[in-house]
Amino acid sequence: MKEQQLARALKNRHVQLIAIGGAIGTGLFLGAGKSIHLAGPSILFAYIITGVICFLIMRALGELLLSNLKYHSFVDFVRDYLGNMAAFITGWTYWFCWISIAMADLTAVGLYTQFWFPSVPQWMPGLIALVILLIMNLATVRLFGEMEFWFALIKVLAILSLIFIGIIMIIKGFSTDSGSSSFTNLWNYGGMFPNGMHGFILSFQMVVFAFVGIELVGLTAGETENPEKVIPKAINNIPIRVLIFYVGALVVIMSIYPWDAINPAKSPFVQVFLAIGIAAAAGIINFVVLTSAASACNSAIFSTSRMVYSLAKDKNAPASFKKLTKNKVPSNALFFSMIIILIAVILNYVMPEGVFTLITSISTVCFIFIWGITVICHLKYRKTRPDLAKSNKFKLPLYPFSNYLILAFLAFVLVVLALAEDTRIALFVTPVWFILLVAIYKIRISNGVIVRTN
Repeated sequence: MKEQQLARALKNRHVQLIAIGGAIGTGLFLGAGKSIHLAGPSILFAYIITGVICFLIMRALGELLLSNLKYHSFVDFVRDYLGNMAAFITGWTYWFCWISIAMADLTAVGLYTQFWFPSVPQWMPGLIALVILLIMNLATVRLFGEMEFWFALIKVLAILSLIFIGIIMIIKGFSTDSGSSSFTNLWNYGGMFPNGMHGFILSFQMVVFAFVGIELVGLTAGETENPEKVIPKAINNIPIRVLIFYVGALVVIMSIYPWDAINPAKSPFVQVFLAIGIAAAAGIINFVVLTSAASACNSAIFSTSRMVYSLAKDKNAPASFKKLTKNKVPSNALFFSMIIILIAVILNYVMPEGVFTLITSISTVCFIFIWGITVICHLKYRKTRPDLAKSNKFKLPLYPFSNYLILAFLAFVLVVLALAEDTRIALFVTPVWFILLVAIYKIRISNGVIVRTN
């Protein structure tokens, strides 16, 4: 019997917008206020540095995926280069990463909906959103791509509008309650590093979290039309997106309002739109971040189901999870992930306060692990398969220096997480997850469920 395969139904425009959507999230719309408060204008350098590192990670991921078009996700190359145990741990960790993101974004959906309907319980909008997204994901992969296309387009238009309006305000020297709009506001209030290196370093936690999900474009490889052309194009456009959407938006925001006049508890986007007299500014931005949260949750449902499907194909998850519907959608894997994500709804009912920070911190630590494993696999691929590397047209620049630079940066971010009290707990909680996975793998080996390959 021929094994069922995922459909290659994602078009170029879907993958390009999924790549943009992965690079723009709640971390920019809401987290930017906190980041600016910590680092001041030096936050621009934090985004540029992290953007360069993420671009290099994506080049390594792209080179690996295109070295073998039978790879449907990075679990496939992890298994080939690091063995089945590493693939088991990596696959389930990536699944956990996106489950935690879905939980965080369902929490966000509840909070954003309360802006218009304060009497609605925080858990209810999240539950409704989850059911709608599940139904749409069960339809076809093309519908997933279509949803992500429009979700990402809303985010892009919001940022481009901010930049366009902001530049006009700066050119005209528009007056706010904090003074005149000018590019000189970037350095006139304590210089580019007003809080010193300490504030600059602490900002990296939120900046790195803003980029998590950027690797999702790699997970679409198995369902993309013409991946050899589409994936390199999506990855190579990452630096331009970082400069426009992150650096461009933040330059405009901090030129209109000095960094110390931006409220860390509120979205700086709202502050700018209110300044020009758009009374519905808060409502407009709330709608944008609501769709951004729904987009991230949509991506989580897609990615977790594909990861479980990929694990099931390698016997690292129950065989029933590799079953596909007539529309080539892994329905059992979808239902399984949705049931786990539902825990977020329960958490928001039981403990609505404090869910977001804990979940996002744990997620950041796990994503650092995933990115690190990808880079280590790339090192091994280059050393053990020079024949594949020679014929690959999409190579990671500056190998192996790039690999070690990425690993050093990821180690640095882990140290930063240890410095901040609200994120330190994630470093102690996350190792429990890895210990649990190793134990489960050993049990499955001893029971003969998994055949040892490493």
